Formats: sequence, structure tokens, C-alpha cells
Amino acid sequence: MMNYEPGGAPTEPPSHPPPPAIEARGLTVVRGDRTVLRGLGFTVRPGSITGLLGPSGCGKTTLMRAVVGTQAKATGDLQVLGHPAGHPALRPRIGYVTQAPSVYTDLTVRQNLDYFAAVLHPGRAHRDARNDAVTRAIGDVDLTTRADALAGALSGGQRSRVSLAAALLGTPELLVLDEPTVGLDPVLRRDLWDLFHRLAADRGTALLISSHVMDEAERCHRLLLMRDGRILADDTPEALRRRTRTATVEEAFLRLVDEAAPITEEASR
Repeated sequence: MMNYEPGGAPTEPPSHPPPPAIEARGLTVVRGDRTVLRGLGFTVRPGSITGLLGPSGCGKTTLMRAVVGTQAKATGDLQVLGHPAGHPALRPRIGYVTQAPSVYTDLTVRQNLDYFAAVLHPGRAHRDARNDAVTRAIGDVDLTTRADALAGALSGGQRSRVSLAAALLGTPELLVLDEPTVGLDPVLRRDLWDLFHRLAADRGTALLISSHVMDEAERCHRLLLMRDGRILADDTPEALRRRTRTATVEEAFLRLVDEAAPITEEASR
């Protein structure tokens, strides 16, 4: 059956939703005698912000390293943008920002980004496109007035934004951000989250963002709450609050931890 708009030509039926940006099934990472990730299963959709929350040491960074293909000895099934995690075809399609800023302190903001852009798209034929990408990325992270400043002269928060700008150079389909707002003041945190929502809404970018700051959970479309290498919950903030009959995501997380404790203790015997 075809769909019609009043007074207009027939329109095509709605297409199927796009495939997941990330799909994990049974994802496990063992390091020495310790199991860091324990059979995780979850999905991240395009155009959405998924928050990965939990205390330090729960496995957030290991999970993100597995997604971008830099984690050794990961088992299970982990598909990223339609390919196995770590596939060479994914390199220009994923932006990854680690906790430590990845910048050259003796170069300016623009020189840093010029360098990374040249690595991403080498050759004279791409020179104009590289210049445009660098200018856009600097504007995205609100560093236009500091573009010619040495990275070493920037504050820690500004250097973190240079790292984020480098990850945005290729207009990635998936952004993996490991605690990108740590150490930032409230205004910068707000501005970054506004940028994250624009990327998801305007460019269809999927974002996986880790944090141990529970008030940032309310800014996400969906949450993965982690503890001891397990996912305690995978739901929207509203659904989590409703399910646990709590007022905040932090209260919901603590309640889920209390409920899971007896199971965890029994399983570890």
C-alpha cells in the first residue's frame, strides 16, 4: 500500500531504521586473573547519546577501548558501524577522545589540527577540504579566538577541547568520549553537552560518553549503568527513575547496586 500526501504525489513508504552504531553480545575481557568485562550485551543507535556511567574501575575505559578496536583479548561479538570492532574501514568513521588530552604542546591549536587533518586526508588534492574541516572543528569547540595560541599555553579544559576538535575533523559517525568533562567548570561542561546534542541531532552522530558524574546522566538519551564489569541497567533516565521509584539517576543507580549485591556475592563464591 502506498502513502499519499493530500494534493501531492505518492510518497515512498518509510524506510527501515538504520542499523545500530554499536551492537555487543557476550563481550568479555579478561586481564590476567581478573575478568574486566563480563558478557556485556547492549546497542547504541545512530543520532543518540548513550551515557556509560559507573565508579572508577568498573570497566568503562576497557569497554570503550574494545569499541574502538584497541583492547586486546576481547571475546564475544562486537559490531561497530556494520563491521567487527577494529576493522580498518572504521578508522575514518570513528572519533575517539581519551581522558588525557592528545595534543602537541609546542604547536598552536590550528597547527595541531592541520597535522591531524593531513594524517586523515593526505595529499594536495584535499588541502581545501582539510582547511575547511579544521576551521569547522575549531568553531565546534569554541576555540576560534585561541586558534593561534600554543597548546601548551592553554588551560587543561581548553587542551581537552583541542583533542575533541581533532576527533571531529572527519565528521565521524561514532564518537567515543572517555570522561570528556573531567576537570571542566560548569559553563564549559554545559557548552560541551550542548555540542554533543547538536552533533546527535544535526549530523546523526552516535555518541558513547563515559562519566562518573551522575548529574550528567540526565543529559543522555540512554544509559548503561556499570559496576564490577557488568551492566546493571540499560534504559532511558526516565525509565530508570520510574522503575526504581527514585527521583534521580544517582538514587536509581544506588538502588540497583544494593539489589545486585547479593547476586554478585553469590556468583563470586
